[in-house]
Amino acid sequence: MIFETHAHYDDEKFDPDRVELLSHLLRENNIGKIVNVGASFKGCKDSLELANKYEDVYAALGIHPEELDDMTEENLAWIKAHSKDSKVVAIGEIGLDYYWMKEDKDRAKQREWFKRQLDLAKEVDLPVIIHSRDAAEDTFNTIVEYNTQSNNKGIIHCYSYSKELALEYVKMGWYIGVGGVVTFKNSKKLVETVEAIPIENIVLETDCPYMAPVPHRGERNSSIYLSHVAEKIADLKGMDVSEIERITYENALKLYFKSKRNI
Repeated sequence: MIFETHAHYDDEKFDPDRVELLSHLLRENNIGKIVNVGASFKGCKDSLELANKYEDVYAALGIHPEELDDMTEENLAWIKAHSKDSKVVAIGEIGLDYYWMKEDKDRAKQREWFKRQLDLAKEVDLPVIIHSRDAAEDTFNTIVEYNTQSNNKGIIHCYSYSKELALEYVKMGWYIGVGGVVTFKNSKKLVETVEAIPIENIVLETDCPYMAPVPHRGERNSSIYLSHVAEKIADLKGMDVSEIERITYENALKLYFKSKRNI
């Protein structure tokens, strides 16, 4: 089975067939467990609702760095309270995104709330899912500091930086999230990263409905297409695809499910 570590089935693009997908279609296509990841505050609520409705769906709760209006004390308190739910397995997606945010005050607010949510993850003893775009240095420095304060690890989601930086994350025991981008013709950096880091530090993800892999690029993405990602990684690693699926599944279990939680 394949473990989908990062999906957004609460997105409106799944309104026509969400029930069918989460009820049976994904399992019939070799998808075992799914983590639906909150981005906006509404996305957090919707993710938790889906997790409590479907047996193999779990939730991550967090405020995406672009959602500045959702970064409030009230929302953080809600996330803290609901992080105790048995179906919540991570705090995320949180992090930094400087691509659109050009104002210093906006970037400063992102950094403040990134640290606030990392502190929350440490307090509630959950791993984290990190979003980082055009913010490699600030993200890495923040994670290095966090790593000295907490035994919790996390995933660098939709990894887009160098193999050298990925190896630094691996040294700290973190995971690199690999999705459809690895199948793109212009994905040289991610291909090099996958080749360089141990398979024991890779997890599979879609970020669906976005970034569908070749040969479905441009379509609405779903976890069903993760087989193409696993096949590409197997090719790059010179391994059997069944081994890629097995090891990445075990990696996700190790990260998301601790002994005190039910699998």
